[in-house]
Amino acid sequence: MNINELRYSVAVAQEKNFRKAAEKCFVSQPALSTAIQKLEEELGVKLFERSKNSVTLTAVGETIIAQAVTILEEIDKLKLLSKQSQDPLVGQIKLGVIYTIGPYLIPDLISPLHQLAPLMPISVEENTTDKMADWLKQGSIDVAIVALPFDIPGVETTSLYKETFDVIVPKNHPWTKRTHIDPLELAHEKVLLLSSIHCFSAKILQLCPELSVHGAQIQQGNSLETIRNMVASGLGISVLPSSANRKLYQTDLIHVVQFNAPIPTREVGLAFRKGYPREAALKVIKQAIKQLSLPGIDFTF
Repeated sequence: MNINELRYSVAVAQEKNFRKAAEKCFVSQPALSTAIQKLEEELGVKLFERSKNSVTLTAVGETIIAQAVTILEEIDKLKLLSKQSQDPLVGQIKLGVIYTIGPYLIPDLISPLHQLAPLMPISVEENTTDKMADWLKQGSIDVAIVALPFDIPGVETTSLYKETFDVIVPKNHPWTKRTHIDPLELAHEKVLLLSSIHCFSAKILQLCPELSVHGAQIQQGNSLETIRNMVASGLGISVLPSSANRKLYQTDLIHVVQFNAPIPTREVGLAFRKGYPREAALKVIKQAIKQLSLPGIDFTF
């Protein structure tokens, strides 16, 4: 058993494809396949179920790959220790962020983060909360920005901020004459939401449970911007996080209405694997986020 066999196996688990895993590891596909076969023979188990169109982990494979990720992290930790003797903030960070946060946070975050840690470039992957959980466990990302709670075995979280919600309505909607509305009033409107795979939609349904009874129209997509455009066209109303309602994103076709106090909020935090070695990097990310000035964001809760 050697390090490359572990790395190749983890790559296949992440990519679900031998060719893509080989490209990721900069080796030929036959060399990668041979290494994994050798590892399986040494362990006496099959790590992957192979078919013509798919590659899936076996039950025991999931356990072994999880341990392989831990082993590789420990090896990387050794390498990092030598680098950190010169600078504690050296090396790329793989950052995951959910769709309803990424577009409104990351563009503002890069500059202050670069100022605080110029030798720590950030690669960003956007997806759903479920994907963030999978990627953290597999080691595909180092840290994730997610809505809390985020209760995943082997993963720790730290709070960043709370963010308020706003209602958006078409310019000719009766609520344009209102300054505030109650969440329960949503049940009497045609409300556009993201698909159920997004935790943000679940949060809105918690605000107004009757939406489920009345059957809110669900937009099957990953983009709040799609929802915003549908509202602008007059198809219905929606709820957005306040960071998505900055002047940068507003148009004359949409009116923003606030909720009655107490204004609904979501808590946003950092998630990372237990024992993650780059604690200084986590602190810098948190520090950079706290330098931002975004509407509806509260760092003092």
